[in-house]
Amino acid sequence: MSAFFLLLVVVAAGAVLSVQAAVNGRLGQTVGVLRSSLLTFVVGTVVTGLLIVFFEPAHAVSLLDVPKWQLGGALFGVVYMIVMVGAVPRIGTAVATVAVITGQLGMGMLIDNFGWLGNPAIELSASRLLAMACLALALVFMYRSNTRRT
Repeated sequence: MSAFFLLLVVVAAGAVLSVQAAVNGRLGQTVGVLRSSLLTFVVGTVVTGLLIVFFEPAHAVSLLDVPKWQLGGALFGVVYMIVMVGAVPRIGTAVATVAVITGQLGMGMLIDNFGWLGNPAIELSASRLLAMACLALALVFMYRSNTRRT
């Protein structure tokens, strides 16, 4: 798979996350934040389980054999889901999404720069800092446009 095609797939996945946030936000208002989040994880567990059974090749290492800190990553998805289900109805899908991306970019740049969590180090550059500043500015403008209409 070419890097450009992979980039397009990742952008599409980001679009799907925004749709998920909007749908789950509405569901969370109706049935509650935690129930909405639970539904997402139950459906995700079933679908992923089926994908593993039918498509996942065998691996030499099991989940029980990896360093235990790597298993902790699963908890971050729970935090993300609960925060988004609660935030989207209050601040809107676009602002919540840009806020998440701002946090992702900031942490991603730190992980890259320092090579944390076993990832290759990618030096922090002026263009990366400028991208972060532009995204933070976009978040400010989008948030301020929401507060003006209320």
